[in-house]
Amino acid sequence: MATSTPVHGSRAAVALRRYWRANIRIMAVLLGLWALAGLGAGILFADKLNAYYISGTGFPLGFWFAHQGSIIVFVLLILAYCLYMNRLDKRHRRELENMDQEG
Repeated sequence: MATSTPVHGSRAAVALRRYWRANIRIMAVLLGLWALAGLGAGILFADKLNAYYISGTGFPLGFWFAHQGSIIVFVLLILAYCLYMNRLDKRHRRELENMDQEG
């Protein structure tokens, strides 16, 4: 029994590293999307987007993204992060429970 504890501990450590790698990957993708919406659509591509108008408002699309769109995208990305993390947490919890049952 003394040998199963270090093995179990190292398996848990590997699972924890895998969990954090997935977490960092999710954050990097979501931050990239936020930068694309906030910086890209609101500033870098605003001139090209301003050729299009939001129907019913008369606001150019680049102006809208700079003032409202990036905030809405940010809130949606927070929601996406919560959903992804809930799924990742459940998967990690199941993995740890399976380790406890095995050894």
